[in-house]
Amino acid sequence: MNTDVILDYLMELERNNNREFYHAHKKEYQAAKAEFEALIQELIFRIGKTDGSVLGCVPGELTFRLTRDTRFSHDKSPYNPAFRAHISGSGKLPVPVGYYLMIKPGGQSFLGGGLFADMFKEATAMVRDYIAAHPQEWETVVQAEEFRACFKVQGTALKQVPAGYDREHPQAEFLKYKSWYLEYPVADEVIRDADGFLELAETIFRKMKPFNDLMNRALDGFRMPER
Repeated sequence: MNTDVILDYLMELERNNNREFYHAHKKEYQAAKAEFEALIQELIFRIGKTDGSVLGCVPGELTFRLTRDTRFSHDKSPYNPAFRAHISGSGKLPVPVGYYLMIKPGGQSFLGGGLFADMFKEATAMVRDYIAAHPQEWETVVQAEEFRACFKVQGTALKQVPAGYDREHPQAEFLKYKSWYLEYPVADEVIRDADGFLELAETIFRKMKPFNDLMNRALDGFRMPER
């Protein structure tokens, strides 16, 4: 596969973020999209070595659109110059949590995991309750040497521990969170080396699996709201 095609197209779209350019370069978009989906397919195979839940995933069903919702944004650029995908047993839905990939030029690419969405109050409550009830399990995962060498738990958070939870709890800081996710940054030059990037992604996703597994235990039984 040719990851240069992906980055080169996104760089051009970033420089020419308008509908005229996008429609005039549909062939380039289709070529970049095909390379991205080939990359996702290979990642599915590699992740599947340790997480068989993803092996039935179809790459084209895991990706997100380039178009932006600009209704409430000062930035009216119509496109987000990034290829993104979420690989999990339920495809690109945020729950169960899985393995997230964003390729965006300018050093903005990353490999991610955990719960990025913070708009589902039930999901947030389920994770908080699990952390509160299993403080040592949480500690074991996020303080593991291999984990700390690569990740720091991120997420939107409250200023105070929410009502109903012990402010002196050993994981009080994490009880403030409304989302819990990981991001491992990847430089453009790493992505341009397709084989090297795949090796890196396989390693990083393997290292974040214990965190994803913990989050999915916490979210067991969650159902996405019906639209």
